[in-house]
Amino acid sequence: MYHPFDMQRRRILVTGAASGIGRATCVALSQLSARVSAVDIDAEGLAETIRQLAGDGHSQIQLDLTQLDQIAPAVTKDAAANGSLSGAVHAAGLPCVEPIRLLEPDAYRRALIVNTEAALSLARAFQRKDVCAPDGGAIVFVSSVMGLVGSPGSAAYSMSKAALHGLARGLALELAPRRIRVNCVAPGFVNTPMFARLAGFWDPQERARVEADHPLGIGSPEDIANAICFLLSSAGRWITGCILPVDGGYTAK
Repeated sequence: MYHPFDMQRRRILVTGAASGIGRATCVALSQLSARVSAVDIDAEGLAETIRQLAGDGHSQIQLDLTQLDQIAPAVTKDAAANGSLSGAVHAAGLPCVEPIRLLEPDAYRRALIVNTEAALSLARAFQRKDVCAPDGGAIVFVSSVMGLVGSPGSAAYSMSKAALHGLARGLALELAPRRIRVNCVAPGFVNTPMFARLAGFWDPQERARVEADHPLGIGSPEDIANAICFLLSSAGRWITGCILPVDGGYTAK
Protein backbone atom coordinates (compact mmCIF):
# COMPACT_ATOMS: atom_id res chain seq x y z
CA MET A 1 0.00 0.00 0.00
CA TYR A 2 1.28 3.47 -0.92
CA HIS A 3 2.55 5.55 2.00
CA PRO A 4 3.65 9.16 1.30
CA PHE A 5 6.44 9.02 3.89
CA ASP A 6 7.95 5.76 2.62
CA MET A 7 11.37 6.56 1.15
CA GLN A 8 11.32 3.36 -0.93
CA ARG A 9 15.05 2.78 -0.56
CA ARG A 10 15.88 6.17 -2.04
CA ARG A 11 19.38 7.39 -1.17
CA ILE A 12 19.59 10.54 0.96
CA LEU A 13 22.84 12.32 1.87
CA VAL A 14 23.00 14.00 5.29
CA THR A 15 25.78 16.29 6.55
CA GLY A 16 26.45 16.74 10.25
CA ALA A 17 25.54 13.08 10.61
CA ALA A 18 27.79 12.26 13.58
CA SER A 19 25.52 13.80 16.23
CA GLY A 20 22.48 15.90 17.04
CA ILE A 21 19.94 16.74 14.33
CA GLY A 22 22.06 15.13 11.61
CA ARG A 23 22.23 11.78 13.42
CA ALA A 24 18.52 11.87 14.29
CA THR A 25 17.72 12.59 10.64
CA CYS A 26 19.81 9.64 9.48
CA VAL A 27 18.06 7.31 11.93
CA ALA A 28 14.58 8.57 11.00
CA LEU A 29 15.29 8.23 7.29
CA SER A 30 16.56 4.68 7.72
CA GLN A 31 13.37 3.80 9.60
CA LEU A 32 11.43 5.05 6.56
CA SER A 33 13.40 2.63 4.35
CA ALA A 34 15.85 5.18 2.94
CA ARG A 35 19.48 4.36 2.32
CA VAL A 36 21.65 7.00 3.96
CA SER A 37 24.97 8.55 2.95
CA ALA A 38 26.19 9.98 6.26
CA VAL A 39 28.71 12.85 6.09
CA ASP A 40 30.80 14.33 8.91
CA ILE A 41 34.38 15.10 9.88
CA ASP A 42 34.01 12.97 13.04
CA ALA A 43 34.85 9.39 12.04
CA GLU A 44 33.98 7.90 15.42
CA GLY A 45 30.64 9.69 15.53
CA LEU A 46 29.88 8.60 11.97
CA ALA A 47 30.55 4.97 12.83
CA GLU A 48 28.16 5.21 15.78
CA THR A 49 25.47 6.73 13.57
CA ILE A 50 25.83 3.93 11.03
CA ARG A 51 25.43 1.38 13.85
CA GLN A 52 22.11 2.97 14.79
CA LEU A 53 20.59 2.83 11.31
CA ALA A 54 17.86 0.41 10.32
CA GLY A 55 18.20 -1.59 7.13
CA ASP A 56 21.22 -1.87 4.88
CA GLY A 57 22.94 -0.15 1.97
CA HIS A 58 24.15 2.85 3.97
CA SER A 59 27.49 4.59 3.46
CA GLN A 60 29.66 7.05 5.36
CA ILE A 61 31.83 9.90 4.10
CA GLN A 62 34.41 11.50 6.36
CA LEU A 63 34.67 15.06 5.08
CA ASP A 64 35.80 18.46 6.35
CA LEU A 65 33.12 20.85 5.06
CA THR A 66 35.44 23.83 5.36
CA GLN A 67 37.26 22.34 2.37
CA LEU A 68 34.63 23.46 -0.13
CA ASP A 69 36.46 22.09 -3.15
CA GLN A 70 36.25 18.57 -1.69
CA ILE A 71 32.45 18.49 -1.38
CA ALA A 72 31.52 17.87 -5.03
CA PRO A 73 34.13 15.13 -5.60
CA ALA A 74 33.03 13.33 -2.41
CA VAL A 75 29.34 13.50 -3.33
CA THR A 76 29.99 12.42 -6.92
CA LYS A 77 32.13 9.50 -5.79
CA ASP A 78 29.47 8.32 -3.35
CA ALA A 79 26.74 8.51 -6.01
CA ALA A 80 28.87 6.54 -8.46
CA ALA A 81 29.58 3.84 -5.89
CA ASN A 82 26.21 3.60 -4.16
CA GLY A 83 23.56 5.01 -6.48
CA SER A 84 22.08 8.37 -7.37
CA LEU A 85 20.70 10.68 -4.70
CA SER A 86 17.04 11.54 -4.20
CA GLY A 87 17.70 13.96 -1.37
CA ALA A 88 20.32 15.97 0.49
CA VAL A 89 20.17 17.48 3.98
CA HIS A 90 22.64 20.08 5.20
CA ALA A 91 22.41 19.66 8.97
CA ALA A 92 26.05 20.50 9.72
CA GLY A 93 26.58 23.81 11.42
CA LEU A 94 28.84 25.84 13.67
CA PRO A 95 27.77 28.25 16.44
CA CYS A 96 29.01 31.82 16.49
CA VAL A 97 27.72 33.68 19.53
CA GLU A 98 29.71 36.82 20.32
CA PRO A 99 28.77 40.44 21.01
CA ILE A 100 29.68 42.53 18.00
CA ARG A 101 32.40 44.42 19.89
CA LEU A 102 34.28 41.11 20.29
CA LEU A 103 33.40 39.58 16.94
CA GLU A 104 36.46 38.85 14.81
CA PRO A 105 36.38 37.92 11.10
CA ASP A 106 38.09 34.56 11.65
CA ALA A 107 35.26 33.45 13.96
CA TYR A 108 32.33 34.36 11.74
CA ARG A 109 34.00 33.38 8.47
CA ARG A 110 34.39 29.79 9.63
CA ALA A 111 30.70 29.71 10.61
CA LEU A 112 29.75 31.17 7.23
CA ILE A 113 31.77 28.54 5.40
CA VAL A 114 30.19 25.58 7.18
CA ASN A 115 26.69 26.96 7.69
CA THR A 116 26.18 28.64 4.33
CA GLU A 117 28.87 28.14 1.70
CA ALA A 118 28.98 24.39 2.26
CA ALA A 119 25.20 24.32 1.72
CA LEU A 120 25.65 25.99 -1.66
CA SER A 121 28.47 23.61 -2.59
CA LEU A 122 26.32 20.64 -1.60
CA ALA A 123 23.40 21.89 -3.72
CA ARG A 124 25.69 22.42 -6.71
CA ALA A 125 26.96 18.86 -6.36
CA PHE A 126 23.49 17.39 -5.83
CA GLN A 127 21.96 18.91 -8.97
CA ARG A 128 24.52 17.27 -11.26
CA LYS A 129 23.01 14.77 -13.69
CA ASP A 130 25.45 12.11 -12.56
CA VAL A 131 24.40 12.60 -8.92
CA CYS A 132 20.69 13.47 -8.73
CA ALA A 133 18.12 10.76 -9.48
CA PRO A 134 16.51 11.07 -12.94
CA ASP A 135 13.09 11.85 -11.44
CA GLY A 136 14.46 14.73 -9.33
CA GLY A 137 14.71 15.06 -5.59
CA ALA A 138 14.70 17.39 -2.61
CA ILE A 139 17.22 19.46 -0.66
CA VAL A 140 16.66 20.59 2.92
CA PHE A 141 18.88 23.12 4.67
CA VAL A 142 18.79 23.22 8.48
CA SER A 143 18.55 26.90 9.32
CA SER A 144 17.52 28.40 12.68
CA VAL A 145 14.92 30.69 14.20
CA MET A 146 17.89 33.02 14.61
CA GLY A 147 17.62 33.55 10.86
CA LEU A 148 14.09 34.85 11.39
CA VAL A 149 14.29 36.83 14.64
CA GLY A 150 17.00 38.78 16.41
CA SER A 151 18.87 37.96 19.59
CA PRO A 152 21.75 39.82 21.31
CA GLY A 153 25.11 38.30 20.46
CA SER A 154 23.75 36.26 17.55
CA ALA A 155 24.39 38.68 14.67
CA ALA A 156 26.98 36.53 12.88
CA TYR A 157 25.11 33.27 13.45
CA SER A 158 21.85 34.88 12.32
CA MET A 159 23.61 36.19 9.20
CA SER A 160 24.79 32.70 8.26
CA LYS A 161 21.35 31.17 8.78
CA ALA A 162 19.32 33.96 7.14
CA ALA A 163 21.53 33.52 4.07
CA LEU A 164 20.23 29.95 3.80
CA HIS A 165 16.70 31.30 3.43
CA GLY A 166 17.63 33.39 0.41
CA LEU A 167 19.66 30.52 -0.98
CA ALA A 168 16.74 28.09 -0.65
CA ARG A 169 14.27 30.44 -2.32
CA GLY A 170 16.60 31.21 -5.22
CA LEU A 171 17.49 27.57 -5.80
CA ALA A 172 13.84 26.52 -5.50
CA LEU A 173 13.00 28.54 -8.58
CA GLU A 174 16.18 27.71 -10.48
CA LEU A 175 15.93 23.96 -9.91
CA ALA A 176 12.16 23.52 -10.21
CA PRO A 177 12.43 22.64 -13.93
CA ARG A 178 14.68 19.76 -12.87
CA ARG A 179 12.01 18.65 -10.35
CA ILE A 180 14.38 19.41 -7.47
CA ARG A 181 12.68 21.01 -4.48
CA VAL A 182 14.62 23.17 -1.99
CA ASN A 183 13.40 24.08 1.50
CA CYS A 184 14.65 25.12 4.94
CA VAL A 185 13.75 23.88 8.39
CA ALA A 186 14.29 26.56 11.06
CA PRO A 187 14.62 24.94 14.50
CA GLY A 188 14.26 26.70 17.81
CA PHE A 189 16.47 25.62 20.72
CA VAL A 190 16.96 21.86 20.54
CA ASN A 191 18.71 19.51 22.97
CA THR A 192 21.87 18.86 20.94
CA PRO A 193 25.57 18.93 21.84
CA MET A 194 25.73 22.47 20.39
CA PHE A 195 22.88 23.56 22.67
CA ALA A 196 24.57 21.95 25.68
CA ARG A 197 27.76 23.94 25.03
CA LEU A 198 25.82 27.18 24.72
CA ALA A 199 23.67 26.48 27.78
CA GLY A 200 26.82 25.91 29.81
CA PHE A 201 27.36 29.69 29.82
CA TRP A 202 23.89 30.46 31.17
CA ASP A 203 22.87 31.02 34.77
CA PRO A 204 19.59 29.45 36.00
CA GLN A 205 17.64 32.62 35.22
CA GLU A 206 18.84 32.71 31.61
CA ARG A 207 18.03 29.02 31.17
CA ALA A 208 14.52 29.59 32.52
CA ARG A 209 14.02 32.54 30.16
CA VAL A 210 15.03 30.50 27.11
CA GLU A 211 12.74 27.66 28.11
CA ALA A 212 9.86 30.10 28.67
CA ASP A 213 10.37 31.45 25.15
CA HIS A 214 9.32 28.02 23.81
CA PRO A 215 5.64 27.44 24.74
CA LEU A 216 5.99 23.73 23.94
CA GLY A 217 9.37 23.45 25.67
CA ILE A 218 12.86 22.80 24.34
CA GLY A 219 12.81 20.49 21.32
CA SER A 220 14.53 17.20 20.60
CA PRO A 221 16.61 16.30 17.53
CA GLU A 222 13.84 13.89 16.54
CA ASP A 223 11.35 16.78 16.30
CA ILE A 224 13.50 18.40 13.63
CA ALA A 225 14.29 15.11 11.90
CA ASN A 226 10.57 14.39 11.46
CA ALA A 227 10.02 17.74 9.74
CA ILE A 228 13.02 17.14 7.46
CA CYS A 229 11.68 13.71 6.50
CA PHE A 230 8.32 15.28 5.64
CA LEU A 231 9.95 17.78 3.28
CA LEU A 232 12.07 15.06 1.64
CA SER A 233 9.19 12.65 1.18
CA SER A 234 6.40 12.49 -1.38
CA ALA A 235 4.15 14.07 1.25
CA GLY A 236 6.00 17.34 0.60
CA ARG A 237 6.06 17.07 -3.18
CA TRP A 238 4.25 20.42 -3.71
CA ILE A 239 6.41 22.39 -1.28
CA THR A 240 9.48 24.34 -2.38
CA GLY A 241 11.09 27.62 -1.37
CA CYS A 242 9.58 27.21 2.11
CA ILE A 243 11.11 28.22 5.46
CA LEU A 244 9.45 25.93 8.01
CA PRO A 245 9.89 26.95 11.67
CA VAL A 246 9.97 23.93 13.98
CA ASP A 247 10.40 25.78 17.21
CA GLY A 248 7.87 24.90 19.89
CA GLY A 249 6.11 28.22 19.33
CA TYR A 250 9.22 30.43 19.63
CA THR A 251 8.35 32.57 16.58
CA ALA A 252 4.61 32.69 17.38
CA LYS A 253 5.23 35.55 19.82
